Amino acid sequence: MNRSGSRVLLALLMLFGLVGTACAAGDVVDYIEPKNTDNPPPAMPLNTFVRFEIRPITMDAPYAGQEGNEVAKNSIQANLDLRVQPVLAQWNAQPAGSDARTLRMEPEIRHIRYITGGKRFWGGAFAGSSAVLMTVKLTDAATGQVIAEPEFYQHANKMGAAWSFGATDKAMLIRIGSMITDYLQKNYSQAVGGSATVANDVKF
Repeated sequence: MNRSGSRVLLALLMLFGLVGTACAAGDVVDYIEPKNTDNPPPAMPLNTFVRFEIRPITMDAPYAGQEGNEVAKNSIQANLDLRVQPVLAQWNAQPAGSDARTLRMEPEIRHIRYITGGKRFWGGAFAGSSAVLMTVKLTDAATGQVIAEPEFYQHANKMGAAWSFGATDKAMLIRIGSMITDYLQKNYSQAVGGSATVANDVKF
């Protein structure tokens, strides 16, 4: 190898070393985990309500405005719309009656670390793991009573994400939307709660 090639190789090795060190540190600083593995049952079955509305996903600082996190938020929103909206449309089609109580749903990204495709391509496992923690606040729109505030956690292991070229990073965003939909459906007729970490019986 000539001198020019050696310099390029050395520069690349240094670059990947810096990326790996920074991302490993980021894994420690941005470590995400749920408070509990299970969500308690809501205060009442969701079919106590007749009308249902869901607001757009919110995400505050320090995550808002970061390119990767905004990409992840948009993807979760699209997946959530795809799954939740048909369910709510079916529920909202029921006769209202005289006491048409409305349940308001407010999904929020509490913590997130998302590795985009570009970063995964160049950094591989060194780019670190992806993870997201969301809550969905369920409120009686008329009284302000909080019916439930379940949390949902998913992650994509850095090695699996590297071997799949980022596919598991993207799948994580699909799973979190499916988990929210699954929770709403399971708690419609009876208040049973659900898992905060395991994607049981979700549809992809």
